[in-house]
Amino acid sequence: MSAAERFTDGLYGLGWSTVKKLPEPVAVRLGRAIADAAWKQRGKGVQRLESNYARVVPDATPERLAELSRAGMRSYLRYWMESFRLPAWSRERVKTGFDPKDIHHLTDGLASGRGVILALPHMANYDLAGAWVTTKLRTPFTTVAERLKPETLYDRFVAYREGLGMEVLPHSGGSAFGTLARRLRDGGLVCLVADRDLSASGVEVGFFGETTRMPAGPSLLAQQTGALLLPVTLWYDDSPVMKGQVHPPIEVPEAGTRAEKASVMTQALADAFATGIADHPEDWHMLQRLWLADLDPAKGPS
Repeated sequence: MSAAERFTDGLYGLGWSTVKKLPEPVAVRLGRAIADAAWKQRGKGVQRLESNYARVVPDATPERLAELSRAGMRSYLRYWMESFRLPAWSRERVKTGFDPKDIHHLTDGLASGRGVILALPHMANYDLAGAWVTTKLRTPFTTVAERLKPETLYDRFVAYREGLGMEVLPHSGGSAFGTLARRLRDGGLVCLVADRDLSASGVEVGFFGETTRMPAGPSLLAQQTGALLLPVTLWYDDSPVMKGQVHPPIEVPEAGTRAEKASVMTQALADAFATGIADHPEDWHMLQRLWLADLDPAKGPS
């Protein structure tokens, strides 16, 4: 492990061991202070966030984009402060910390026994939404995590999410899809963050007027297992309670090849994500390159 990797792992370890002990108002102020400091430095992540917001809000002035990126960093740090503190939250705090609309799409799907796939973009705090599902609905689910470096950091994230009641599979290794399919065939729940393709071989979709790639996994799983595919978007407001929207199901087209059906379904997923992101752009935490026009073909996503 390099010195930089040890430093990164140590920072996250400090967050989970220390921030969770802070009173909530102190953690909120700390997160906002860190966000504002990072925003003022205008590093690569902040510049990329602002560039991405320029696609979402194409008529925004430079001043409006700066406001959005500042709000976006505050939202992003709220996610981290909450995540560091989630293991210490009471069950009641988790149950009251999330207020989703149209949750009947999920509960009805689970009651039908056909299995449900929830697909989300990088908005607000999907870990809190997951903890709410396992606590309020008492429904365990399976998800996939990107392998991080160092390995100890990946292990921290797995332990954190397993502690919230999730089954976590590694993104790499090739066995995740089969395991997810088995869970769905058994009538289970699968939750996937699906607005950024990590393989550089996803489905091309139109997204805010330009082309990007999104993973085909959610659509292919729905085709193969008959599970219900539900887009979900999340956002914060001025209250301590995160809000969410469970969008109507994306149906499998009757005609077409497997790839053609996946293309249609993934575009529908992108459209649902775009609706939620357009309404709450500051809660979309995309600090990486996303659109194909921004990607270096030699490097892929970064």
